[in-house]
Amino acid sequence: MIDEMIKRELNTTLSRQLSVKIQINHAERIHGGDINETFLLDTSEGRYFLKMNDARKYPDMFEKELSGLEELGAANVITVPRPLCFGTAGNRAFLLLEYLDKGNAAPDFWENFAASVARLHDQTRPYFGLNAANYIGSLKQYNTPYSSWAVFYAFNRLMPLAKMAFDNYRIDKPVLQQLENLCRRLPQLFPDEPPSLLHGDLWSGNFLVGSNGKAVIFDPAVYYGHREMDLAMTRLFGGFDTRFYYTYQAIRPLESGWQQRLGLCQLYPLLVHLNLFGGNYFNDVKDVLQQYN
Repeated sequence: MIDEMIKRELNTTLSRQLSVKIQINHAERIHGGDINETFLLDTSEGRYFLKMNDARKYPDMFEKELSGLEELGAANVITVPRPLCFGTAGNRAFLLLEYLDKGNAAPDFWENFAASVARLHDQTRPYFGLNAANYIGSLKQYNTPYSSWAVFYAFNRLMPLAKMAFDNYRIDKPVLQQLENLCRRLPQLFPDEPPSLLHGDLWSGNFLVGSNGKAVIFDPAVYYGHREMDLAMTRLFGGFDTRFYYTYQAIRPLESGWQQRLGLCQLYPLLVHLNLFGGNYFNDVKDVLQQYN
């Protein structure tokens, strides 16, 4: 349950932001991630999904998440929960989203999911990046625009996390030098492609089956990048049917050699996990570096 004081503040704040008097009748805690508490709110205006975290630690996280969901929703090619508002109640930050019921997967679920991701990747911009930094997990994700994917990937993705890992004794000097050397070679390793709108954190924990039997995606780390990043992320922890990849390839074929670049694209989320959790992710990073040295 939500603390009664926070509940009263939420009643007031949500009523003001949504311009309608809202009374929270019941708040049921449901499964969330490592950073956020999540609740199903039963209110006088219907059911909502609420995320909360420490406003002092993550003062702008939900603002960035709302912007990312709006960016994905504007493409109008795949369902995302509609973000309603964000704010603070006491020392708690919150994000209010529409509540979407779960359903059973339609027979063509994976084919439809792949087609939707392919259409999402058709959305483009003149640059790689975004108009502001955001988050992947609890880590800041830099999105300074560049015209070159290789430069973007080196300066906004790999090197900031490599430096963080080195400063926090997660990697040693030889591994840092390997990462620096790899970054110099990125222009020769990636094929040229226009920027694509990416979910940015497309693993099996960030989608569900909606009431219509189709995919719903959430918890994005949005930016315009190389589309192989999203595909590589789906392969990192499993959970995606082979029909997803066959259909994507049929609709929007990847450049030759994409299988050999999977590790290169997975290096970024592996560095994210190394910085957050340590442990065996160090060996995973070293294994990827071995492939390209």
